[in-house]
Amino acid sequence: MAVLEHEQISHNHESSFELPFLKEAKHLTFKNIKKYEHLILVTVLTLYVRFSNVLKNKYKEIKTKVYNKMKQGRISGEKKEISKFLRIMGNYKNKIREIKHRIKKGEDL
Repeated sequence: MAVLEHEQISHNHESSFELPFLKEAKHLTFKNIKKYEHLILVTVLTLYVRFSNVLKNKYKEIKTKVYNKMKQGRISGEKKEISKFLRIMGNYKNKIREIKHRIKKGEDL
């Protein structure tokens, strides 16, 4: 409480407000926070480990499936028919390569 005396303000320091149940509540709150913190940490770590194991197993599964599909393609042994356009283009490229080679031979003579 402020009292005005001779243009000075003084404070009364005798107001002490202590409640014993607030200290107990504070103690219980910190105790519960520590307990729940530990519980949350354990659950997060177990979920992380389980999720990583699931991902690792799925990766292995997919890897074997892809390997088996690639292996089946090789075992069949049948080459797929190349489209007519690609075959013609390949032939033209080979002919052009041969012509260039002949020209280079002719210049060296």
